[in-house]
Amino acid sequence: MSVRALMRKFQDFEDPRIVPLRENLYGASFFLMKLLPARFMLERAVEVGQLKQGATICESTSGTFGLALAMLARQYGYRLILVSDWALDRHLHRRLIELGAKVDIVERPAASGGFQQARLDRLQRHLRETADSYWPVQYDNPNNPLSYAKIAEQLINRIGKLDCLVGAVGSGGSMSGTSRCLRVLFPELHAVGVDTQNSVLFGQPSGSITKLSGLGGHIVPKNVDHCQFDEIHWLTPAETCQATHELHREHGLFMGPTSGAAYRVAEWWSRNNPGKAVVAIFPDEGHRYTETTYDQEWVQTIPGWPGPLRQNPETVATPKEVMLGWSRFSWNRRTLGQALAPAGEASGSGRA
Repeated sequence: MSVRALMRKFQDFEDPRIVPLRENLYGASFFLMKLLPARFMLERAVEVGQLKQGATICESTSGTFGLALAMLARQYGYRLILVSDWALDRHLHRRLIELGAKVDIVERPAASGGFQQARLDRLQRHLRETADSYWPVQYDNPNNPLSYAKIAEQLINRIGKLDCLVGAVGSGGSMSGTSRCLRVLFPELHAVGVDTQNSVLFGQPSGSITKLSGLGGHIVPKNVDHCQFDEIHWLTPAETCQATHELHREHGLFMGPTSGAAYRVAEWWSRNNPGKAVVAIFPDEGHRYTETTYDQEWVQTIPGWPGPLRQNPETVATPKEVMLGWSRFSWNRRTLGQALAPAGEASGSGRA
């Protein structure tokens, strides 16, 4: 059986269900979204000779990209080394080991870049010491966003004209890639990125981040194409958890916190733009979060829980502001430097 056929045995798991949530709001609900870019990256690596039969895949991850790699590596017979940190869910850890992955846990953050940088430093050691190793580089590999052309096509076929796409931003692949492809047909598509406070992805000063898998980062990946975004929202962990619970209670969708964050912002945008078709990206199901996001004792430890919490965002003048709750900024498809420049110094919109 060919490499492509083997990997595509998981194809049904990587496609979303398109779920209507209200008249103009849809959720693209995935079992495991990261299977799509993982498969696509590995296929391309095989085609160009970067990934050889029996080689060792090495990657840094604390979330579902590692699970996707483990499923694919097991299917195709690769060895797999994953570098993670304390945020790795213990049930996911067991599952990765069951699938045959070696999981290396980093105990201390780097002086600059936090655990994310510490993991990358440890990963480099594995790459140096492991013969025939391959690093997919999920944060920087252009095949990550390119893989989402498939999702853009499915959204168009199911819904038709789309006016707004909303999703949490981590590696940058899903939102940057999907919005770029959708704009081939819908150039005025409004793309809304969702982040959390103290994350540097969209210009917040680096600080302590309450770990909600898939939200926030201390390093800006190359796959975050800032010029794709019209608007950015920042939610606190408490607001994110509240929205995740609401998505489950109101719509029966048992999803992770990145889905809850996207739902909160997309629901607000759809109410304020009646008649406009809005899609929120829901990357994975909630089973990994039963001891965190869905655990009442755990959420009691989150600052600000249970509220009162903002039900609408406050507009900020700059992403550098201290944000005490749900906030939004008009990004207007600019580069990071343009968006952070003082008023009067920015070189204008990043739109073509």
